[in-house]
Amino acid sequence: MKNIGFIGLGIMGKPMVFNLLKAGFSVFVLEKSASAEAVKLAGAQICSTTKLLASSVDMIITMLPDSPEVESMLFGEEGIAKEMRAGQCYLDMSTISPLVAKNIHCELAKIGVDALDAPVSGGQVGAEAATLSIMVGGSSEAFNKALPIFQAMGKNIVHIGEAGAGQITKACNQMIVGMTIQAVSEAFTLANQAGVDLEKMREVLLGGFAQSRILDLHGQRIIDRNFKPGFKIKLHHKDMNIALETGKALAVELMGTTQVAQQMKKAIELGNGELDHSSLVLLLEK
Repeated sequence: MKNIGFIGLGIMGKPMVFNLLKAGFSVFVLEKSASAEAVKLAGAQICSTTKLLASSVDMIITMLPDSPEVESMLFGEEGIAKEMRAGQCYLDMSTISPLVAKNIHCELAKIGVDALDAPVSGGQVGAEAATLSIMVGGSSEAFNKALPIFQAMGKNIVHIGEAGAGQITKACNQMIVGMTIQAVSEAFTLANQAGVDLEKMREVLLGGFAQSRILDLHGQRIIDRNFKPGFKIKLHHKDMNIALETGKALAVELMGTTQVAQQMKKAIELGNGELDHSSLVLLLEK
């Protein structure tokens, strides 16, 4: 499967396309995409319609903000599912509801298209470096077909299980990330208020049991006051709500997730929704 259609050229999608091109895949994107010209210069081919894109590729990848956008792209008035054919594969690398992911698998199976839910973790840095963690739900056969494509974009690639398992795993990932950002933000705010040198504190904590990638990267962001988005608060808030909806459906109470989701909601109401999720610290400082 050398010909790939890619829909969703945002903060994550654009570098993912660059890495697919570097790996030798032919990538087709929609003309209306904001970054279409940028990836065209790197070798991507531009399609004016979803019909042209679908007819040109073996596999279609979407990297979109939320469930409604994915459903609209697939099943809307100009939905690409109408143009897909038996034997093609569909990879949704967005973070969406596990229930929606399962429905997509079922609907595409009716036309002979294999679907995988394959959300990612690693942020913009991981997308650019092709070191994303990719958690995949769907059949083993479809996973094996898609593996070389995943390997062009990520390093830690795991077939989790059946349809929807990838999205469940991503929801769990976002719960842990969100609560850890909150913990780091609270610790840094407390230390700063006490007059402790944050650089030195971060350094020593990274050598102990509190060590984490979030303490490393987002701790430095807080120190540098660099809240340019790698991953926006408004998108993480959406992911936390997905986790809460899933918890409700499975009768699992998620108290920590609830509290951090509320903090993110407050940050959005303050006008910080477009900032990086590490900017949760601004709410505590306020």
